Amino acid sequence: MRAAAVLAATENGEYEPSTLVVVLTIAIFAGAYALIATEKVHRVKAALGGAALMLAIGSATAGSAFFAEETGIDWNVIFLLFGMMIIVSVVKQTGVFEYLAIWAAKRARGRPFVVLVMLSVITAVASALLDNVTTVLLVAPVTLLVCDRIGTRPEGFLIAEALASNIGGTATLIGDPPNIIIASRSGLTFNDFVVNLAPIVVVLLAVFVVMSRWLFRSSYASADPARAAQVMDLDERRAIRDPRLLRRSLIVLALVIVGFAAHAVVAVEPSVVALLGAGLLVLVSGLSSDEFLEEVEWETLAFFAGLFIMVGALVRVGVIEYLGERAVEAVGDRYFLAATGLLFGSAVLSGIVDNIPYVATMSPLVAGLVEAGGGGTQPTALWWALALGADLGGNATAVGASANVVVTGIAARSGHPISFWHFTKYGAFVAAVTVTLAWPYVWLRYFAFG
Repeated sequence: MRAAAVLAATENGEYEPSTLVVVLTIAIFAGAYALIATEKVHRVKAALGGAALMLAIGSATAGSAFFAEETGIDWNVIFLLFGMMIIVSVVKQTGVFEYLAIWAAKRARGRPFVVLVMLSVITAVASALLDNVTTVLLVAPVTLLVCDRIGTRPEGFLIAEALASNIGGTATLIGDPPNIIIASRSGLTFNDFVVNLAPIVVVLLAVFVVMSRWLFRSSYASADPARAAQVMDLDERRAIRDPRLLRRSLIVLALVIVGFAAHAVVAVEPSVVALLGAGLLVLVSGLSSDEFLEEVEWETLAFFAGLFIMVGALVRVGVIEYLGERAVEAVGDRYFLAATGLLFGSAVLSGIVDNIPYVATMSPLVAGLVEAGGGGTQPTALWWALALGADLGGNATAVGASANVVVTGIAARSGHPISFWHFTKYGAFVAAVTVTLAWPYVWLRYFAFG
């Protein structure tokens, strides 16, 4: 009852934090983020420690942290990740990842750049059709095996795939979690996202492939030509260890993919689809709990929980809303200026905080602007500016998007840790280039010729 009362008070705007609480909340978040960025403390410890302090000072409560939609842990994201991790763990037992690794390496003839381009493009396209978190969960194990086969370090490949997943996921409603939030607030359809965002995403993906030749050149130099040549003698079919389980896994995975694609029609959340698929696959696999829980990234899930609580505390004490309202006041009905501010501002803020809670916070403000403008072409462009800024800006840092966190978690568990700054030196550059290229697209399509 107490949690429900706190939640109701929060939702009705009755919570009025003191100035001290607001200042402490900002200081705790800044301190936790600094620890994550400098890696002085493990990121899970920093996130959970920051969340604990938020709860201790009262800027977050049990109600706001665990039950509130706008300020609490996004359980849809947590359970989507959990379900897909179990599915990946079961599928891994079949040997299909080794099969795909050998197949991809042979098609690329062991050439590292070609391998990276193949995997990045596959990741981007799959991220548009599924979602970027699911895609990197499926592609990352393959990447680790490919890199092992050709004798090169996998860090650059994994970073490239995370960046490509965020670019590709921008194209559709289901591709990136922030797009799902925007669609629920705006009423925009799957086709609206494809028509408005897919054209620029195709251009940005092509630009990213070109940049990859230069960005990840150190990864190509580390390849072992002798091991790459040996790949051509391998028979990928021999990698399949359990054909029966593979057939069952592919059927369940196909059902999950259909569920993701149809979730808006059947009104079933992607997290529910993932959990149903995981449960069904565990049931038909006959594996022990140790086997199907093997690939669950518990540290990643804990990190997300802590991060959601910290950002939710900023929302609850009014910090993010205050910043958003000041921006709205500054632009008024100048929609191109508003779109520009949203595009670049969202990119910057999504690099600092995870783009999911950021978009959840900004969506009501954008909805108000669009409604005030009568919902015409120019006001509606604000939604596309928000989506492009948040999705592409999420590439800027290792904590800017869910896919980034998942990839760095997998890399750490595989013995190839990717530091915050290692990821950021690539991601910030890619985010800056792609967001800058998106700006003239928004201007030309919705203002110059809209």
